[in-house]
Amino acid sequence: MKLPLLLLLPLCLSSACSSAADNAGSAGQPQDITQTHPGKKGKKGHKKHEEEAENLPSGLRRVGRLTDGIRESSGLCAAPEVGTYLTFGDDGNPPTVWRVDATGQQVGEFTLGAPNHDWESLSRDPSGNYYMGDCGNNNNDRQNLAILRFRPETPAQVGKINFKYPDQIEFPPSKKGRNFDCEASLWHAGQVYLFTKDRGQSSTCKVYTVPDQPGSYTAKLVTKLVIPGQVTDATLSPDGRRLVLLARQELFILSGNSWEEILKATPRHISLEGAGQTEGVAFKDANTLLITTEQGDVYELGI
Repeated sequence: MKLPLLLLLPLCLSSACSSAADNAGSAGQPQDITQTHPGKKGKKGHKKHEEEAENLPSGLRRVGRLTDGIRESSGLCAAPEVGTYLTFGDDGNPPTVWRVDATGQQVGEFTLGAPNHDWESLSRDPSGNYYMGDCGNNNNDRQNLAILRFRPETPAQVGKINFKYPDQIEFPPSKKGRNFDCEASLWHAGQVYLFTKDRGQSSTCKVYTVPDQPGSYTAKLVTKLVIPGQVTDATLSPDGRRLVLLARQELFILSGNSWEEILKATPRHISLEGAGQTEGVAFKDANTLLITTEQGDVYELGI
């Protein structure tokens, strides 16, 4: 199916790899893999991260820090106001969404009318609806997964898109089958796409969809992608031709002239070594990414 990407997607940014054949298929390995993916650093790794930040990869530059009080930024998405972005904390943080500028300075905030079980990603549609992925699932045992649909001007009004995975029958499954944690999602053509973070060490990112309307659904498994990193966020370029999948201290870019081509593309790998625990990504402009970390740093990357 041909999708009108150039018309539907310029406004869609979100706070995602190789050849994909069918729902049960997998893809080839990506090119130019220059590092193994690092484990979760957490707060104990912050000092080491500051020391490493002196030697960042080419093209990556630190442009600021998130305002004190914005804890554990877990996702990033363009705000309605041009030049600003929405971010939030994950599990254990209050249901607060902060609005920041491109250097991480807070310019506003609001409270969402739903609890923060484990918020991990945020995206928006061209009509101004936002979709918060309350589907973090570190232990792969959650049975209350949801996407929260809201508008920033009326944040108390939240529609819930409840969902379950069609292929999960154990809560939790065995360690090698723990691939039901989702930290990356984005809206596209009436669907919310979910990209799993494989904790079973098989380098498989599963891609599911759910409708963008409130209700209860069984997610549809679209394809399986092979990447050697644990995906933490996803965003789509303004022209709809480049999908960026952020992982820990690395990212992957998939390019194509249609959504189908993008999901079949061989990803280009970019190292972010030394940046810290990279969790949020959004396009600042057609060729620049804005990236946030749980430690509070804000980076720009030209692509």
